[in-house]
Amino acid sequence: MQVNEATGFVPTIVAFCCNWCSYAGADLSGTNRLSYPANVKIIRVPCSCRVNPIFFLRAFQRGADGVILCGCHPGDCHYTTGNYYTRRRMTLLFSMLDYLGIERNRTRVEWVSAAEGQKFAETMRSFAEEIAALGPNRRLADLRCRKDAEEAGITDERGSGDAV
Repeated sequence: MQVNEATGFVPTIVAFCCNWCSYAGADLSGTNRLSYPANVKIIRVPCSCRVNPIFFLRAFQRGADGVILCGCHPGDCHYTTGNYYTRRRMTLLFSMLDYLGIERNRTRVEWVSAAEGQKFAETMRSFAEEIAALGPNRRLADLRCRKDAEEAGITDERGSGDAV
């Protein structure tokens, strides 16, 4: 796990992975005993084009510090043109995140094939290091969730003492 030594911060990272390529790349990295951070939570999707930009916003709202989307290389999509749609959608999402004030480095799109287990592990490690250096994401955190957690006496598992 990537930890920021100065603050003890452990980032929460959500990874949307294409079933046909990137998820298989994650499986290959595990089969080859390549390590990547345990704080990367993988969500398998049928195709990268099925990831709605709202999913990124919802992940940030629910406490994710970084969100990464991994799909097939352009031209190799199982559904022919899915990753071309993804590329266009993510370009629009990144401009919207800039407008909202979310750091651009908190999101990433990577193309990882099923045979690239090493690349998957390296990508996840580098992204986790980058997010750990940025610190916690407080910009889109849902204040209602924090207020409910304070009332219930639940504190942030990151050790900051803030309510979730």
